[in-house]
Amino acid sequence: MITRNERAGIDDRWHKRVKDPDGTMRTERSAVYGKVSRWRVRWVDATGAERTKSFQRKPDAQAYLNGLTADVQRGEYVDPRKSAETFGTVAEQWFTTKQHRKPKTVAGYRSLLDTVVLPKWEDVPLKRLDYESYSTWLGALSVDGGQRGAGLSASRITQAHQLVGAVLKYAQRTGKVAKNVALEIKRDEDLPEQAERERRYLSHAELLMLAKAADRFETLTLVLGYCGLRFGEAVALRRRHVGDRVLTVRSSATAVTGKGIVESTTKTKRDRHVPVPEPVWKRLHAELPTDPNALVFPSRKGGFLPLGEYRWAFDNACAEVGIEGLVPHGLRHTTASLAISAGANVKVVQRLLGHATAAMTLDRYGHLLNDDLSGVADALGKAIDSTAVSLRYSGRQKKAETA
Repeated sequence: MITRNERAGIDDRWHKRVKDPDGTMRTERSAVYGKVSRWRVRWVDATGAERTKSFQRKPDAQAYLNGLTADVQRGEYVDPRKSAETFGTVAEQWFTTKQHRKPKTVAGYRSLLDTVVLPKWEDVPLKRLDYESYSTWLGALSVDGGQRGAGLSASRITQAHQLVGAVLKYAQRTGKVAKNVALEIKRDEDLPEQAERERRYLSHAELLMLAKAADRFETLTLVLGYCGLRFGEAVALRRRHVGDRVLTVRSSATAVTGKGIVESTTKTKRDRHVPVPEPVWKRLHAELPTDPNALVFPSRKGGFLPLGEYRWAFDNACAEVGIEGLVPHGLRHTTASLAISAGANVKVVQRLLGHATAAMTLDRYGHLLNDDLSGVADALGKAIDSTAVSLRYSGRQKKAETA
């Protein structure tokens, strides 16, 4: 922490104090009189080194020193040398700290940096990144934000904003900036609104017809639709992960740019055990490989099943049975819908889908519970009537006993 001590202050570089032989002090011009800025501010930085900055006018020097003192007292002092580092340099430092994340996540960071963020901010010193320039850039991304001059989607812009915020948070923690300007962005005012996709919920009949039309992927489609696995989780299943009507979800296989399909942990980094409905289990059990390490749903060529290979059959199946606006991930929504219709509560659906919190499940599927509100009211009404009848009967019994 910097403190304003005997080495902090303002010097007049044009004059110096000289001691005469008789011991009296006088002021005379220095060797740099008129050649340099007259007033020099001195202070001690966080490393203990003395720092200086010169000004032509004393009021300017005093204002700068006062500002330093105030920054120190607020804990916001930043070494000018650190704040002069470019955003690109710091972004790469931040990126190296994220290599422990999932390969797909790291690849996503790299893509955002290279295609959206660094083209604008790579050579800009951190001290030049302010709210005005940053918010203007965010606003322009929807018009001209991509490498090809096309505007970015609302979700992509939000991702870029979150990444910049993460880099600046790192910069703040390492003493390179006093504040994170990304935190000044208001979601409702400065970011484009993300249109929520309408979720498509299949009925039992629709799901069964879709699975049948998916041909060799019938069982996989049933597992996705009734067990709620993410596609990457399903294709990472091995024979040893399948018990008696229970799937143990331990990993996920996803495509990563430049690396192919990579197996990593699940989103929550926790195992979960998913029950399999009896009709689905009969099909799955009949198709299970014998090798405990073999994939349950391999590619035609062996190895992890690419989404594209499944998507071709899935899209054709949707077209055949007349289902529009559905993607494989949408089958998780069907799982939630059918489970809630069968009486599952929010906690059960959370565990089934592998959400981190029940709040996440409620946020996404809470509206489906509204369909059961009338049923709840009816059940409460019956309970009230039953209790009232019981109380009236009990009252009559007591009167009869005392008569």
